[in-house]
Amino acid sequence: MLPNSRGKILIVDDEAAIRQMICLALSQAGYRCLEAADTAEAQTRIVAEPPDLILLDWMLPGVSGVEYARRLRREKLTQGLPIIMLTARTEEEDKVRGLDSGADDYIVKPFSTRELLARVKALLRRVAPLAADVAVEVDGLALDPVTHRVSARGRHLALGPTEFKLLHFFMAHPERVHTRERLLNGVWGDNVYVEERTVDVHIRRLRKVLTPTGHDRLIQTVRGAGYRFSPQI
Repeated sequence: MLPNSRGKILIVDDEAAIRQMICLALSQAGYRCLEAADTAEAQTRIVAEPPDLILLDWMLPGVSGVEYARRLRREKLTQGLPIIMLTARTEEEDKVRGLDSGADDYIVKPFSTRELLARVKALLRRVAPLAADVAVEVDGLALDPVTHRVSARGRHLALGPTEFKLLHFFMAHPERVHTRERLLNGVWGDNVYVEERTVDVHIRRLRKVLTPTGHDRLIQTVRGAGYRFSPQI
C-alpha cells in the first residue's frame, strides 16, 4: 500500500464513464484505483498488482461478473479477495445469486458515491482483522489474536488451537457462505492435506464450546454449500 493510501481498489466495468466516476470518488477519499474493462484485463491487473478489494460489474462482455466472481473464489490467489458486486438488477433473487457467486456485498445502480465509500470502508474493515491481529467482537463474543483469548459476555472460553483459528476466520469473514474447501485453505493452509469432513468435526467442537452462552447459533449450516457465521437468523 502506498503512503497515505487507504487501500488499492480494482474497478471492473465496461463503461469508462462509470469507472472514472468511481475512481474520482475513491481517489478523493484516499484510495488508489486500478481499472479494467473486462475480466481478462481484470485478471492481468490482479496478477501484476493484487488489489485490496474489487468492485465488479455484473454485466460484462464475454465472462459475466457473476461467473468471474466464482472463478476468483476457486483460485488460491484470489480466494480471500473482497468483492462488491455492482449491478442494475434489483430483484432479491438476483441479489442472492450475486452473493452466492462469492461476492461479499452488493450495490444496485444507480448508487451514490457516499453509499459506495461506506460499503468499501465497511468491507475492508471487516476483512482486515485476520491479517492485522486486531481484536474482533460479534454479538458479545470477543476474540483477541494477540493474547489468544476468547470470551463470551465476559466469560472465558477455552478453545483448542484449530478451533481458535476456525473461529478467528469466521469472525473476520462474517455473512459469507464458506465451503469446506475454503475453510480448509483459510484455516489449515493449502499445503496441508486434510479431508474436508475434518471441518465438520472441528465445527462441532467449536459449537459445543459456544453453546453455554448461546453463541453456537452464530455458526450456521447452509445445506449443500457449507457454513456461514452471522448474528442474523
